[in-house]
Order: sequence, then structure tokens, then C-alpha cells
Amino acid sequence: MKCRCPAVSNDVFDPIRLTRALLVWYRANRREMPWRGHPDPYAVWVSEIMLQQTQVDTVRPFFARFMARFPTIASLAAAPDDALLKPWEGLGYYTRARNLRKAAQVLLDRHAGKLPPTLAELTALPGIGPYTAAAISSICFGVCEPVVDGNVARVFSRFWLLADDFRKPGPRAALADRLRPAITGCGDPGDFNQAIMELGALLCSPRSPACEACPLRPACAAAETGRQCDFPVRPAAAAIPERHAVGFIFRDARNRVLLVRRDSAGLLGGLWELPGGEIPKTHTPAAAARLVREQTGLAPAVLRPAGAISHTFSHFRLRLSLYTATVASGRIAPSLRDRVRWSPLPSDLPLTTAARHALADAGDGRNGVKGSSKSRSAR
Repeated sequence: MKCRCPAVSNDVFDPIRLTRALLVWYRANRREMPWRGHPDPYAVWVSEIMLQQTQVDTVRPFFARFMARFPTIASLAAAPDDALLKPWEGLGYYTRARNLRKAAQVLLDRHAGKLPPTLAELTALPGIGPYTAAAISSICFGVCEPVVDGNVARVFSRFWLLADDFRKPGPRAALADRLRPAITGCGDPGDFNQAIMELGALLCSPRSPACEACPLRPACAAAETGRQCDFPVRPAAAAIPERHAVGFIFRDARNRVLLVRRDSAGLLGGLWELPGGEIPKTHTPAAAARLVREQTGLAPAVLRPAGAISHTFSHFRLRLSLYTATVASGRIAPSLRDRVRWSPLPSDLPLTTAARHALADAGDGRNGVKGSSKSRSAR
């Protein structure tokens, strides 16, 4: 990728030259995205929520499915739980989807079904913090408010050799203040913010920055001293604890599988998974069967080990031991029927990633399941 833009001087910091260099580079090199240039602020809002802690290429197909299912704020506000979570299935951080619906309901009640233009009104909506409000307001309404996400923090921690921990609100706010003179006089706040984020994503990468193509290279202190990979400064990561759980694959005579819904307020709230749950690492099959009987009212029989899945969440690792089983006795009590259900495959219910992987492997006719997966969320 070649840089076709005026370089920033390595003399005294000049916000006008910084802005010009960024915007020329961005308009020549920006990626096409379905929400860029979209006439409806609703699309920008959905994209910004999906992009929280998630890569652009991961978001693209989810954005298309979600917008096809909920093309308007009114349709989103009226979405039942399963319909809301199904197009989000696999994207992680499911609280984002529930907050989108809550915010859509607020917009219908208080803002005539439209996104408000001000930072104060945006940050009052569920799921919208300072970064997301700055992105939406600058892109959709021309508000001169800098965004500070991971890409922006990486670019300017290197540019100015800032050793702050940008995961904390204070340093993020201080960096926004430092960028405000540049965005105020640029004439296009939305492009300015997107330019910085795009620069971080395409050139100023965490491990192999393409400094030779960067429009800020002549004024970047880290590039000048060869310290690009020293910034941003991150505290040592803590060890990730491991938890253990079991999951049972039951099939009935119609080849349906038994699924249970997680509590809406807890981990992965509202999603459907295999019967089972957390259990000590040294559990016995009999103990696992008791857990399922208490959960569903059904007694498993003819248990067969079916491998395991290691599933990494944001703050712990789950080791899921799988069993296939038949139902020996019992029935689903009426009080449980809203959260215990026989489902055909592929299921139209929103599944946890671990359940999807286990059922996909079982559906391939494999004798066992062995694999791993990663999730961006445990919320």
C-alpha cells in the first residue's frame, strides 16, 4: 500500500498538517464497508456496536444478517429474545444485542424513533459509551468529538511515546483532549475519526507496522527511535483460570436434540445449550447424569463419552466434556417447557458456540468430538 499524501512535518506538532495527511491517505486507501456512506444513522449505530472489541472482517456477515432481519429501529425494538439473538449467534458479547433492543425501545418512546445528534443524548442510551457516542455523532451528525479505541490509542501512543494504560477511562479522555484541536478544524469529523481507526487497522498494526507507508511516519517518535513495538504499554496478562462442565447430546425418535436455555441475566444469557453445566474436573458419569436430571427432569441412560471441547472466553477457559445418551425415563415438567426444548437440526434457536461446535461434529457422524474454539465474550 503506497502513501499518496502530504507527510506530516517532524517539526513542532501541527494539527492542520496532521489532519490533511490523514484525510488524504484515508480517502485514497479506505476499505469499502456496507455501513460507510449509509444514509441511515441506524446502520452506523448497529455497526459501531458490533465493532466493539470485534474485527471488521468478522462483523461484515453478522451486520448483513442483522440488518436484513431488523431493517428498522421499530423492528428491532419489537424483537423477541430468540429472534434477537439468532442473527448475533457466534459474534460474542451478547449484552450488546440486548442493549441495542433496549436502546431502540427508548428511541421509540423518547426520540420519535430516531438517533439523537448530541453526545449527551447518545450516551444516555443503553450500550453507548463515550467512544461509541463520539463515533456515531461525528460520522452521522458532524460533531467534533475524537474517538479513542484500540487502534487510535496504538497510533498515538507511538506517535507521542505515551506510556499510559489506555484501557482506563482517564488516559482515553486525555488522548481525546489532545486530538481535539485537530478534529475541530478538519471540516469532516467523521472522516477524521475513521481515518485514524483505519490507519491503526491497516498500517499501524500491533506487531508489524508498515511505517514506510504511513502518512504520520516523519513525525512519529516511536518510528524515529525504532520503538514501535514498545507501545502501547500493557501490564502483564494474568493467567486464565479453567472451568469444567459437561454437555449431553440427547436425540429423540425424530432425530431432534434436547436443548436448555440459559438464564437471561447470567453468562451468555438467553442462549440455548446442551443439557449439563459446570461440574468438578474429577466428576463421574453418574454425577453428570444427576445434574442433567435435576435440570431437565429426564434421566439419561446408556451414557457414552463423546470427546471434549476447549472453549476460551474473555476471562476463563472452559473444558466441556461431552456425552451421548438416551432418555431412560422422566418427562419435561410443564414449569420447565419454556427453557427445555426438543429442537430439530439445524436449530432455529440461538445456540452457544460450544453447543454449535458439538452438534456440528456429532451431525457429521463422528464417533467423538474433540476441538477448541474462542469467544470474544462471557457476557
